[in-house]
Amino acid sequence: MATRKNTTDDPLAPLTLAVGQEDLLLDRAVREVVAAARAADPDTDVRDLTPDQLQPGTLAELTSPSLFSERKVLVVRNAQDLSADTVKEVKAYVGAPIEDIALVLLHAGGVKGKGLLDAARKAGAREVACPKMAKAADRLAFVRGEFRTLGRSATPEACQTLVDAIGSDLRELASAVAQLCADVEGTIDEAVVGRYYTGRAEASSFTVADRAVEGRAAEALEALRWSLATGVAPVLITSALAQAVRAIGKLASAPRGARPADLARDLGMPPWKIDRVRQQMRGWSADGVADALRAVAEADAGVKGGGDDPEYALEKAVVAVARAARPRRPAH
Repeated sequence: MATRKNTTDDPLAPLTLAVGQEDLLLDRAVREVVAAARAADPDTDVRDLTPDQLQPGTLAELTSPSLFSERKVLVVRNAQDLSADTVKEVKAYVGAPIEDIALVLLHAGGVKGKGLLDAARKAGAREVACPKMAKAADRLAFVRGEFRTLGRSATPEACQTLVDAIGSDLRELASAVAQLCADVEGTIDEAVVGRYYTGRAEASSFTVADRAVEGRAAEALEALRWSLATGVAPVLITSALAQAVRAIGKLASAPRGARPADLARDLGMPPWKIDRVRQQMRGWSADGVADALRAVAEADAGVKGGGDDPEYALEKAVVAVARAARPRRPAH
């Protein structure tokens, strides 16, 4: 989620610097400034500019005194792509900003345009971090933060189910949280999320993997077919299967009696996942884990071009994993 980088937390600060590549967070940073400006003056003039629209001389024109002394918000997107001459003008401006004008610079971060980034920070810009959330853990934290912002309580399992169901699109995750909060009273749990997003949850590669490692072959195959029908990439399914089996192997080899918090740290899993994997690993053996990993590796090769029928390769792997989770007892 967007986080503050300094102690200046006034949206009407002369300069706001939004750094990162997550579009939702960048847009929120802009909306916050615009909302604050229009709360102070409903007639605030808002200009949203791209690098090609901010040519040399444009900033001077936009910040020149007005007969009506109106409040302005100037938004500059992709500031790292500004021309060298325009960067000079922006640097000069941030050193001596004009009252009643809020300049919002959206910068991707990184090396390109770093001079402007450094100049804005040196000038005391109010900074908002808007990083791309590539890790599932970051998206999970984002969902929890959305529920907190809306003043609602959601269980860890509900948050994880929502992330598994929706995927990596932060806009969709935020929309889903808002919908659940508007429609559901009380604590939001996994069952509630399942009712709302059952179709998408069943299409999740993680759902396929969870059902398989639990030995529920029929349900895993049903989830697999739904996944493929709704366009989930086969390689994501083999990846989820491999992660689920490896998690069982890691936890099975961990010291007995270790505390969940210690296991979470040592194995690189969140505490809620330790509990889930612990439930899933019943019936597994070391040989079962090895057999399942071999089956998943074969399927992975099959979906990446090593076989003629990726769907069959996945079905075969799912069945193999489910069988490994529930090994047959020897006949007496």
